[in-house]
Amino acid sequence: MAASKFQRYLLPGLAFKAVVIGGGYATGREIVEFFLPSGPQGGLLAMIVAMGIWSGICALTFLFAVQIGAYDYRTFFRNLLGRAWPVFEIANFLSTIVMLSVYGAAAGAIAASFGLPALSGTLAFVSLLVLFATFGNDAVEGLFKYVSLLLYATYAVFMLLAFPIFGSRIADAFAKPVPMDGWLAGGLTYSGYNLIGAVLILPMLRHIATRREAVVAGLLSGPLAMVPAILFFLCMAAFYPAILDETLPSDYLLGQLGIPLFRTAFQIMIFSALVESGTGALHAINERIAHSGRGGDLSLAARFTSSTLVAIVAVFLAAQFGLVALIANGYRIIAYVFMGIYLAPLLTYGALRVWQARNQAPRAMEAEAAPVPPV
Repeated sequence: MAASKFQRYLLPGLAFKAVVIGGGYATGREIVEFFLPSGPQGGLLAMIVAMGIWSGICALTFLFAVQIGAYDYRTFFRNLLGRAWPVFEIANFLSTIVMLSVYGAAAGAIAASFGLPALSGTLAFVSLLVLFATFGNDAVEGLFKYVSLLLYATYAVFMLLAFPIFGSRIADAFAKPVPMDGWLAGGLTYSGYNLIGAVLILPMLRHIATRREAVVAGLLSGPLAMVPAILFFLCMAAFYPAILDETLPSDYLLGQLGIPLFRTAFQIMIFSALVESGTGALHAINERIAHSGRGGDLSLAARFTSSTLVAIVAVFLAAQFGLVALIANGYRIIAYVFMGIYLAPLLTYGALRVWQARNQAPRAMEAEAAPVPPV
């Protein structure tokens, strides 16, 4: 059955968005941290820079992956780094523990905001992660599709509600001349901080069959991931600079909006985004395990066991024994490691291989075109 245009062009970008949005983007904290300190004008420029970098790196990553037939990060880095590929494995596992731990805590906080025990939110989060990751590619693709619809619809409603109320304040914020110091650094830092998502969503590229499809899907990834953030940023600018000190900027804006029902809907969207992002990380690990064996796939029992173990270690045991704090203290170092073992070789060796193979069919297409041996 031929892949649909959605699967070829939009699914990779929606998957990338799922990994990027996570807890910080959805709550507005990352937007405030990386962009708003440069003021409304500078922050907007920084977001455009980050969006452009995402599009370019995703396009090159997808092109390299499709060209060599790499739909899991182990295969990708064995081709990109050679014998040094385990360095990424270690860094990715540590960052996944931190990410899932943070998301689990955020899910608990959302449950607490509804008057429920925080543990119930964390347990619900872990249960949903394991459920979707267990049923593999089709379940994960469905999650990305429908949560993306929920997310974009929620942000669209938020804009429709917010702009009539905050519109004059937004215009005033952009009209005031304020320092734009650090806007370029903010855009570069934020883009590099999240680019690893392009590798974690490689399983979603298996529908892509041509170089053109890989490039288009990559270029669309930047806008798909950043446009909701830009719209959200415009509303945040209405309360600049006071909003800089808010721990949960999204909740602050919702409070200013004064619509309790929509505030509840927005919290549900954030919880869904946490599940979507966490599932993407678990699925990447499962696909890595699957492609390291001869069978090329995992049974439901194996996916369930793998997902459960990683989720429990990340969300519960790591927090109990202080591993999260230990790793989090070195998280910026891990980010620099990602840049060194991913961006640098991709922009040099990876780009060279893509250029040299520009007249060759991607390995996925070669497999389809190969004659079937006689039985």
